[in-house]
Amino acid sequence: MAAQKKSILIIRRDNIGDLVLTTPLFAAIRQKYPDAYLALLVNSYNAPAVAGNPFVDDIFAYTKGKHAGGSVLRAYWERLRLIWRLRRQNFDYVILPNGGFAARALSFARLLKPQHIVGFVGDDKQQVGIDLPIVHADGARLHETADIFRLLAPLSISGPIPGLTVKPDAALAQTIAAGLTPAFSAASGPVIALHLSARKEKQRWPVDRFAALACRLHAEHGARFLVFWSPGDENNPFHPGDDGKAAKLLAELADLPVAPVRTEALAELIAGLSLADYAILSDGGAMHLAAGLGKPLVCFFGNSPAARWHPWGVPYELLQKPSEDVGDISVEETAAAVGRLLGPGKA
Repeated sequence: MAAQKKSILIIRRDNIGDLVLTTPLFAAIRQKYPDAYLALLVNSYNAPAVAGNPFVDDIFAYTKGKHAGGSVLRAYWERLRLIWRLRRQNFDYVILPNGGFAARALSFARLLKPQHIVGFVGDDKQQVGIDLPIVHADGARLHETADIFRLLAPLSISGPIPGLTVKPDAALAQTIAAGLTPAFSAASGPVIALHLSARKEKQRWPVDRFAALACRLHAEHGARFLVFWSPGDENNPFHPGDDGKAAKLLAELADLPVAPVRTEALAELIAGLSLADYAILSDGGAMHLAAGLGKPLVCFFGNSPAARWHPWGVPYELLQKPSEDVGDISVEETAAAVGRLLGPGKA
């Protein structure tokens, strides 16, 4: 690839954490080709995870049908308009950084008619349309970021792999900080984010252990806490939340410097996490956001492969049991893990 200006589009239309783990590619491309036009195609749900990324020129977002509410037809119409707009960009490269062959992303890419499509293929290399293929190997022992970074080889880009990049909305973070409880704001200890929610059942640490852990960390380190959770009623069949668990935890910690951070939107979660010094949470999108914000963290892993999904680029303590159930992780070992992160002299 010559050094002259090139136009590159990266399509990552899946989960929040997956998109965050793609951000090192943006930095690497910008470092190698500072004059390139680099754009992203994401969905409206995960777009805030890359908002304000300094390495990207444009972010294009579309709404998935399942997120469109009563405006599904409008969402599809807007998607057609977006395809036409992107097609007129005449991209040199479209990169599909998925942990394997992604048929839908490839179909989208082909509609844009770029000069080249870079993506994973199987051993038979029969995926029509990917003219710059990377053979997808068994990634069980390879981190997601390291795996998809291999897709930059056709652009003559290799390691070292940069860190993650997540940028909070500074004004929103200031607003959240201004609304924290007086008891929290008056204290001066290290700020630890406690995130209660997890999509998978085996990733959910019990609320009573969060309470016991917070009491112990406050007593031993003078810690204060920001409590995060997925808002909503746990009985909602479409979007179950953890309002009940959060209320229970906050009641049990009423005598400690604790502040709830209710996050209805992804941008609020990012801004709120940016206010913490450390984070304790389960594997998932929030964990990768915290890592992207540079937060040292303790993470609970259930039945997810830790080698592939562990936090990238930050100090971390990963707790996982042979049962692959975070319910088997004790308060004692979690407190010890936090203590190792805090280190001597940080109490």
